[in-house]
Amino acid sequence: MTQGSDFIGVGIISLCHDGKGNFVMAKRGKNARDEHGNWDICGGGLEFGDNVEDRLKIEVKEEFCADVINYEFLGFRDVHRIQSGQPTHWIDLDFKVLVDPAQVKNGEPHKFDEIGWFTLKNVPEPTHSQWPKFLEKYKEKLG
Repeated sequence: MTQGSDFIGVGIISLCHDGKGNFVMAKRGKNARDEHGNWDICGGGLEFGDNVEDRLKIEVKEEFCADVINYEFLGFRDVHRIQSGQPTHWIDLDFKVLVDPAQVKNGEPHKFDEIGWFTLKNVPEPTHSQWPKFLEKYKEKLG
């Protein structure tokens, strides 16, 4: 059984920032699940037995090698899209996460071709299909 396809998946999504208006994104490589070549923020699926705060910290550490200094829950989104030709449904729990930029590096080079720091004024292209929806919903909270 597959999260998002056979049952509703729960995603933990994090916009990791430095507290100065900069945030980190990763360019999805050929070994990422989907949306190859698109820039994305941190995220992963909640696994059975996890609690949300632990999964948040695990994903940030795995993807960007950074400790969570502080976080803010932004809200949730219903995410309906097609992955590998199949309709999927996820409930994404969205967070804004403060990290130390000195710790940040590409923790999953097998999945991400590169990472970079950006502002809301210089977001790289192309972005993950969910980025515009994330941005539209939370732009005022992202500062």
